[in-house]
Amino acid sequence: MARQGSPRADLIADRQIGWIGRLPAWIRPYAELARWDRPIGTWLLLWPCWWALALVGPLPDPVLLVLFGIGAIAMRGAGCAINDLADRDFDRRVARTRQRPLASGRLRPRDALAFLALQLLAGLVVLLVMPPIAIVLGFLIMPVVVAYPFMKRITYWPQAFLAICFNWGAVVGYAAATGHLALPALTLYLAGMAWTMGYDTIYAHQDKEDDALIGVRSTALLFGANTRPWVIGFYAAMLAMLVLTGALAGLGLLFYLGLVAVAWALWRQIRGLDFDDTAGCLAAFRANRLVGLLVALAFMLGHLRF
Repeated sequence: MARQGSPRADLIADRQIGWIGRLPAWIRPYAELARWDRPIGTWLLLWPCWWALALVGPLPDPVLLVLFGIGAIAMRGAGCAINDLADRDFDRRVARTRQRPLASGRLRPRDALAFLALQLLAGLVVLLVMPPIAIVLGFLIMPVVVAYPFMKRITYWPQAFLAICFNWGAVVGYAAATGHLALPALTLYLAGMAWTMGYDTIYAHQDKEDDALIGVRSTALLFGANTRPWVIGFYAAMLAMLVLTGALAGLGLLFYLGLVAVAWALWRQIRGLDFDDTAGCLAAFRANRLVGLLVALAFMLGHLRF
């Protein structure tokens, strides 16, 4: 169970919602471990799943919408637990993360492991009610999920491994909705990967000074002063892959008009962004929730014919 009498994390820099503080004291460290107070990560994991459902039809299956919603909450929480277990020593040395439950000592590793197991079980239950191909695909990504937290130790491209994990739901979602895979699912996956490379590079700029001191690597450190053109390139690649996905799926004109709104949201996010401004980088990162929504709406509109 969570340790009592340890320092609390009442003020967490990137917290979005404060209801965690109203939970019983023994639950709070687990809620913080799963990032329930910071749902942006869950949205970013969920949107590619919902994009795939919207790509298949104008009215996505409500059962699949709910299942992927539950799965995203469980698997994002599991991913955060794996990440924090692997990084607890690093987290103690980074200003933004030193109050996380494991880094601060408010939660013991064995308790985090038990909570991880519960979340993985919830994700497994969701996965097992899907078609066989979706089940197989769901299991295939797990080695990358487990490996991801260690990539920042050996490569300047940990964001690429996050992109592989976070957007796999596009492939699983398409398979769950159709019972098979097709080229539009793969191009959608590539679009999501490019998106993640952009927004997580922005996110990584929050920690670049601490990361440089402790020897952790990221694209933020790799790109440095050249980050803006790289992020623009990632977002341009995302849009190109979305256009290709729409063409392969035979979507109508409204889809492409919807992508204009997506492009506007992406440009608004990075226009004038100071990559040395921690608060600005966090705000830009969070703005991708709107981007995800606009992409989903564009897919749904693309099925309409006049």
